[in-house]
Amino acid sequence: MIEWEETESELRVFDRTKTEVCIQTSDWNATGTGYDVDRALDETISGYVSELRFPAALVKILGLNSGEEYTHGGDADPLDLSSDEYLLDISLNIKTYVRFSGTATISKTDDYNELHVSFPEPTLVTLGFRSHHEVPVDTITVPPTPDGLATAVTHLSSSHKVTGPDRSYPTLRGHPPRVELDDETDIPEPVRDERFDVGIEVAIPDEFKYAFVAAPLAYYLQAEMSVEDRRSPVIRAPEAGVEHRLTPFPGFQHEVADLLRRVFFLDCLVRNAGEYSWDLAELPLLDDIGIDAEATYESTPAEQLATYLDAPYRRIDDDLPEWHLAMHVEPCSDNSTSLPYLLDNLSLVYPPESTDLEKDELLNKSIDDFYRAGDSETPPSTLATPRERAAMARKGPGSVESVDRRDPVLHEGQVNGWLADGVPIDVFKTVPEAYENRFKYLNREDDDIDVTVILNDDEMADEHESVAEIYEERAENLPINVTVHEGLSKAELADVLESPLDFVHYIGHCEEDGLRCRNGNLSVANIEESNVQTFFLNACGSYYEGHDLIKKGSVAGAVTFTKVLNKQAAKVGVAFSRLLIHGYDIAHAIQLARRRIMMGKDYAVVGDGTHRLTQCDNRFPALATLEHKGDQYEVTYRNLSIPHVGGVYELYRSNQEKPRLQSSESNFTVNQTELLAFLERAKAPFVYDGDLFWSEELLHRINSS
Repeated sequence: MIEWEETESELRVFDRTKTEVCIQTSDWNATGTGYDVDRALDETISGYVSELRFPAALVKILGLNSGEEYTHGGDADPLDLSSDEYLLDISLNIKTYVRFSGTATISKTDDYNELHVSFPEPTLVTLGFRSHHEVPVDTITVPPTPDGLATAVTHLSSSHKVTGPDRSYPTLRGHPPRVELDDETDIPEPVRDERFDVGIEVAIPDEFKYAFVAAPLAYYLQAEMSVEDRRSPVIRAPEAGVEHRLTPFPGFQHEVADLLRRVFFLDCLVRNAGEYSWDLAELPLLDDIGIDAEATYESTPAEQLATYLDAPYRRIDDDLPEWHLAMHVEPCSDNSTSLPYLLDNLSLVYPPESTDLEKDELLNKSIDDFYRAGDSETPPSTLATPRERAAMARKGPGSVESVDRRDPVLHEGQVNGWLADGVPIDVFKTVPEAYENRFKYLNREDDDIDVTVILNDDEMADEHESVAEIYEERAENLPINVTVHEGLSKAELADVLESPLDFVHYIGHCEEDGLRCRNGNLSVANIEESNVQTFFLNACGSYYEGHDLIKKGSVAGAVTFTKVLNKQAAKVGVAFSRLLIHGYDIAHAIQLARRRIMMGKDYAVVGDGTHRLTQCDNRFPALATLEHKGDQYEVTYRNLSIPHVGGVYELYRSNQEKPRLQSSESNFTVNQTELLAFLERAKAPFVYDGDLFWSEELLHRINSS
């Protein structure tokens, strides 16, 4: 659902996830009639205007009469459009289209912060909008068996809007239906009707672990998945002569991951021979493996699969992005209901594996991660001993409920989630309730983002002041309401957690019997329900309280496993708050924030770690690394957006960059003048000299050096 409001100087368009686009204009004159926009839309608005000013974005321009196509991405030069009927496809936080007739000029400001569409005189335009967020519409009911799950997977791809390579675009894959378990199978008629029969089959042995691991590949291929009396799984496409046998476990999980990578990324390249094309930096990779994009694009899905299987893909695999997400899922019937949410993010699925984690091993892993992040200033001898850590930790009479952590066996995936027993490090620990909880926060009438900061520990006043300032600064660009509390009682804290809020940042103590308040401790288990969408419990040993918040109704949050040092807790709290409020998902936010301290593995995420609280100024959150070499600087830049896998991004660097696939690295070398110009508009965190800096902080640091 899209809503919009009009002022004298702008159109503000927003959806129920509190994502918005502001379009600046000085002479908008609304009208009730306009053009038809032949695209899937949630809302259209028509009016006369002489100029529209958007946030910086990639633009695809189609001349509807001439058939001419243009793109405007990192271009600094204006693009003049001769007289024609035009449709502009603009990649913003909300998908935006502009339809008009006549001449126009497309340009960006010198600092690349705005995209301008200018007309020689007031011109009738129709703006079309589509929210990127989708919810499951239908519900599939199947028996709690591997065969039942295979039937569900077969029909979950009914949410795909297309077949073939274009399905690699995230906007052309809708949210899969829900799955419920019962003795009888019930596939709603719309689901049966909307599923494409592409002539591909995936046959697996009669075991849950095969069904879960094969699900992402079968879902993406839009294949029919079935259980057979066999030892080795097989992929068939009879029309194209495909009979591709896979090995049993444990090799099966890795073969599935490799196949999904192969099919998905080759689709991302081949699709550029179709209607929605970009001159991608990665396109020459097709020549390296001898794939004819046009011929492959025009072939059937079964023939495309055969082409991909025959291609020497390993030649180019290292030149394509690391997979964005892997979920480690206990293969049991109960977790079948969570599968649609994992497939919506196109996650890999692995069976969970973990080992015991000794204290010394945990310490070594933390130190190793810290130094891999690039720190070279703090020698190991300065690391606090366990006794010193206890002395410096947040003090209090109560004992902390520490967590028995495990060491997970991780495979491919930038981010890893855990839907199984045990509490491993380096993953977000989710529960099935987290996924359904998301949807209750979409129906709130208030479109503002409500943030509450709680200080229940006077010794942490510095963190309290810093994070409150960060949230208030962000409120200058987004509709954020910031409320600050100090020294709450148990009843007052319970009231906050039961109130409809988007984010709660608690700074204080946590003990075995709950979160400390001025008159005792509050156990989350004792509140009626949580109506707090996301949270950060920056307190010693807050894992179990955070886990209970998810069970009670929250979506995701950051927690600690054990006692944490005041100074280190403040560093993590400040870094996390800035990342979260600037549009980073919670898993990436804590992953980056904990790089600032030696014992980063004391922090973790519970709930759906892929969840985001706000939109990002750059549309896609990113991370860059910067290395100073002589009089030059080497920059590595990549996006971190989980929901937009398969999308395209482009850096604005004076016509020097081509569009790239999401998560692909962009590497370039600049002098100091060029670097400073880039930092002025980057709006992203950089890893430099082993620490995390936001671009404006780094700009000041380099200017001062």
